[in-house]
This record gives sequence, structure tokens and C-alpha cells, in this order.
Amino acid sequence: MDRKVLIIVENLPVPFDTRVWQEATTLAANGYTVSVICPKGKGYTEEKEFLQGVHIYRHDLPTEGNGALGYAKEYWSALKNEYRLAKQCYKEVGFHCIHGCNPPDDIWMVANLFKSKGVDYIFDHHDICPELYEAKFGKTTGLLYKSQLWLERQTYKHCKFAFVTNESYKKIAIERGGMKPEDVFVLRSGPKLERLRIVPAKPEIKRGRKYMVGYLGVIGQQEGIEYLLNAAKYIRETLKRDDVFWGIVGGGPHLEALRKQCKEMGLDDIVEFTGRVPDETLLDYLNTADVCVNSDEYNAMNDKSTMNKILEYMALGKPIVQFDLTEGKYSAQEASLYAKPNDAEDMAKKIIELLENPEKRKQMGEYGRNRVITELSWEHTSKALLEGYDRYFKSRGL
Repeated sequence: MDRKVLIIVENLPVPFDTRVWQEATTLAANGYTVSVICPKGKGYTEEKEFLQGVHIYRHDLPTEGNGALGYAKEYWSALKNEYRLAKQCYKEVGFHCIHGCNPPDDIWMVANLFKSKGVDYIFDHHDICPELYEAKFGKTTGLLYKSQLWLERQTYKHCKFAFVTNESYKKIAIERGGMKPEDVFVLRSGPKLERLRIVPAKPEIKRGRKYMVGYLGVIGQQEGIEYLLNAAKYIRETLKRDDVFWGIVGGGPHLEALRKQCKEMGLDDIVEFTGRVPDETLLDYLNTADVCVNSDEYNAMNDKSTMNKILEYMALGKPIVQFDLTEGKYSAQEASLYAKPNDAEDMAKKIIELLENPEKRKQMGEYGRNRVITELSWEHTSKALLEGYDRYFKSRGL
């Protein structure tokens, strides 16, 4: 009897969601029957697909909520679609467990409806939702914030075991979620080296400037890209340097607002927002960058979260500048310089320090790439995924 897993992700489509897709394809490559339920997204509109050994079921993405009623409608719509497709998947493919990827922390509700069929819930903790709420809205009071804490507690109460992205999240699983340490597996989102290839730089991307600073990520409200714009302005106007170009790669809900802000700050000629681009273009930009940055501001969410972009920069052998955050520092160690938290001027000074020291850049880049190759690539970190599932299915006699 084969081992069957259904993965549900609520906020991004696959294969676009790198972590979820790596998990799904790794399990499939190791003999598991894997299905994924996810929303549709740009370029991922097929309702049903079979890719790289994975059965994919997609539903329409509900309108993004705002306020208590808006969020309730959004979550209800997603849950309804997930349950509908889970019933279809159970009939067509089957599954022994539902692996729920947050945010939000509500997928256990779908899994509970299959409990009578012997289906267990496995939690994959991507984001700490109470801290995410705090980062977005700046408060830790009120019904919506309390609902995030309640949903997190219920998630851990109903799961058989959990995967978490780092040690900070493991601590939360134990202290806030009441989990036994042995039932929490640290599954880091390591990059796949075959995807992040080192290719020759394309100097024309720099628009005639000597240096380039690169950024990769979702262009959202809590990514702190305003700090990058302020750093660019400080370098140009205070330090009187006009030899640095900034390539900001990625799409997201805050993109147009930031483009407008960039124009108002008079930085249009040295800052480019590419929007969402194919992997080939992304690699051209990051390989051309002399220094890469992570502008996530210091807050309860970002301090405890592992950011994929840092590991991706390291995989490409790039020196990094970021704010001094617990998990960012754990990932990069000597591959990064650390600016004072939420201080754009200090970030600018650290960037210039690296741009003027090619030998230091080279050493830091080599250190980071070596750390990914020997310890943090998906080839290494995915062992926790296989260990967790092997233990689980053996306990079921499968």
C-alpha cells in the first residue's frame, strides 16, 4: 500500500510557491503519491494538472480581505474550495494525511472533516500569523489579533506533528502550540542549486553605473523597500555618489505605490523595479549585482523568520547587507554585514563599505555559497521532510 499525501496551500499557486513545490516533488521522487490543492494565479490557471509526478487541483483565488468581514469572506471562500477539491482528490487519488501550509492557520478545519476516514493533519508552519498581523497593522489587541492566536493554538492542537522553518518557530510550536519537541521537525527552505545558476554578469543592466545593488522578493507592504529607497537617496545626495544602480526584482501588491514614491524622490534614473520576471531575467540581475540587500525591517515577525532571498543570494555567491535580525544572522553569518535595525543611513554606509572593498565582497560571497552547498541547500534540508514522513507512515504500518 503506497503512502499518499495531500498538500493544501492557500495563498500561492504551485509550482510558483517554491517551498511547497520542492516539498511536493521531493516526496513524489521518493515514492509518495502526492496531490496539491492551491489557488490559481498568473500563468497557473489550469484547474487540474499532473506535473513532475504531482497531482495539482486549483481553485479561483478569493478576493483579498480587508477588515474582519473581508477576511472572513476570503477564508470561507478558500476553505469551501479546498474541501470541495479535497473530496474530489480523495475519490480520484486518495490520501492518508493532509499537509497544511499556512498562512492562514485554518486548514486544520478541512482536515477535521476527513478525520472519520482516518486522515491526520500535518502542519507546515511558513509564517507566524499573530506576528504577521502585528507587522501589517501595528497592534496586538482586538478581535482580529486574538483570532490569529486562537487559530494558531487550534492548528497545533489538531496536528499529528509539524514542520517549521527554523529554531525560532520550533520554540513557538513548543511554548505557544504545546507541541512535544520530538514532534516538531525543523525543515529549512533551502534553495535548489540547479535553479540558482551562476551566469556571466550583464553590465548593460547597470545603466552606465559602476556598481549595482540587487534585491529579490515580493514587493509587499512589510518588506521594508522604503529603506532601500532612503538608502539610495542618502548615497546619492549626502554621500554625493552617482555611481550606484539599484535593481529591485519582484512583483507584489505594493509595487505601483513604490514606483510612484521612487519617482517623487527623484531616483527613477538609478532605481529600477522590474516587476515579476522569468527566472532567466532574475538570474541576470542578481548575477550582475555587486552586493545584494535584504531590507526586512526589525519587527517580531521578521526577527523570527527565515527569508528565502538571503539563501538565494548566498547560493549565487553574493555578499549581503541586511538589518541585524536573529534568523537572518543565523542564515548568512559571515556572508553578510549587519546594519542597525531600521536604519537606512547605516544600511547605505554598509553597502558603500562593501562596494569599495572587492576582496571582502569576494570572501563573503564564497563563504555564503559554501555554506549553502555544504549545509543549507534543499539537498540537505529536505532530509527533515523525509524523516518526518517516514516516521509518521511507519507508525501507521505503511
